[in-house]
Amino acid sequence: MNTKTILLLLIFVFTAFASERIISLSPSITEIIYGLGAGDELVATSSYSLYPKAAQKLPIIGGYTNPNIEKIIAHRPTLVVGQTFNIQTLEKLKYFHIKTVMLKLKTIQDIQDSIALLGKTIAKTKEANKLITDITSAINNIKKTKKPHSVLIVYGLKEDLRSGIYVAGSDIFFNDIIKLSGNTNAYKDDAISQPVLNYENIIALNPEQIIILHSHATEPNVDVKRALQNWYALPTRAAKNRKISIVDEDYLHIPSQRVALTIKRLSREMQDD
Repeated sequence: MNTKTILLLLIFVFTAFASERIISLSPSITEIIYGLGAGDELVATSSYSLYPKAAQKLPIIGGYTNPNIEKIIAHRPTLVVGQTFNIQTLEKLKYFHIKTVMLKLKTIQDIQDSIALLGKTIAKTKEANKLITDITSAINNIKKTKKPHSVLIVYGLKEDLRSGIYVAGSDIFFNDIIKLSGNTNAYKDDAISQPVLNYENIIALNPEQIIILHSHATEPNVDVKRALQNWYALPTRAAKNRKISIVDEDYLHIPSQRVALTIKRLSREMQDD
């Protein structure tokens, strides 16, 4: 065997051992891994990992709140990355000597810190720094509103407002964006990040602006016109001031590097006319 052949074999062996076999337990983590340029190291993801399109071709190991341990192990991962709500799954995987990383993806700072941690873990520090810089740039370019006001961000568009209205509370990146824009969150309780309200609660909060995060892809059967009419029927300052709007973007709910896009989009929505 000549020297050139030996060198090629060594390169192949080192490359094989260097490559990770990563499993993502949430759509946000899937996006971050692709953003770090490590999408080719992903061997499986959770359901609803829709971005980028390449992620849709990967095997699914279950929902992001209830991943299947057997399916995870069957893919022989060298690294499983989950969020704080995956703690029980990650603890179980340690018994099988599988390396795990747990990320916290609530606030903007959490997202940036988690990108840095994952970048360091998979030797993508340079790529991580670029993603973090993009988020910081979006923050620095926010224009403060001239007339600070209270804003309520609602998850999902519904025609029936009697119950089950999810809104952005504290300790979540939507709250950060409201504050960065120079406004205040209409929901004041610090104990809950994603409270569930009914129409009476909304009236009591009496926000000056309501932004509804709608996704036609996941809520295709909602009559948008009728739903918006129901929101304007509530006696709130937002209805009186004609400050109720619907924002439909696929990245809004995802705490990944694409939060930079969410910062730009929502801060623009909160600007004065």
